[in-house]
Amino acid sequence: MGLSELLEAGVHFGHQTRRWNPKMKKFIFTERNGIHIIDLRKTLDRLVTAKAAVNEIVLAGEKVLFVCTKRQLRSVIEQEAEQCGAFYVTERWLGGMLTNFQTIRKQIRRLKELERGQEESAFEFYTKKERLLLDRERIKLNKYLAGVKDMTRLPGAMFVVDVKREASAVREAGRLGIPVIAITDTNANPDLVEYPVPGNDDAIRS
Repeated sequence: MGLSELLEAGVHFGHQTRRWNPKMKKFIFTERNGIHIIDLRKTLDRLVTAKAAVNEIVLAGEKVLFVCTKRQLRSVIEQEAEQCGAFYVTERWLGGMLTNFQTIRKQIRRLKELERGQEESAFEFYTKKERLLLDRERIKLNKYLAGVKDMTRLPGAMFVVDVKREASAVREAGRLGIPVIAITDTNANPDLVEYPVPGNDDAIRS
């Protein structure tokens, strides 16, 4: 990926100048019409660094967890995560998803039990009300755990689209020493993650 592709995708458009985080100053090229413009040369440089780090993590047999709960980006994140064999969270981040992983694993096991029961028609002798309750439970669990259903251990790294929005996920990763790669817009604090990649964190194309 080169500068022209980043430019075409609108990666350089930051937030309004009044919404900026001074810690992003080193990544800002200029200001135009009240909007901060990100220095794409620095974006490219950080992308190269982040890619090298991810390659090492994947070569070591670890998996990456994608986290993005922005509605307009959900389908893109799910598709990209599935393509590269990563896990993903695109609905609400469940507190303790990493720091209380054993509890999450129990919920994953429960989801798989319910799915297996449905596939094998194991619930056909239950009352209509019982079947309805089990189905509701399965749908709810699947909504939040679909992207981590096969995650049997903690990920080797986390990729986050919006550091501010996904603050809980970033905090949990930090507590466990899980490196975070993140797209950091001009309103974010790049010091919260190991691999900040300055860029527009709102537009689908970027």
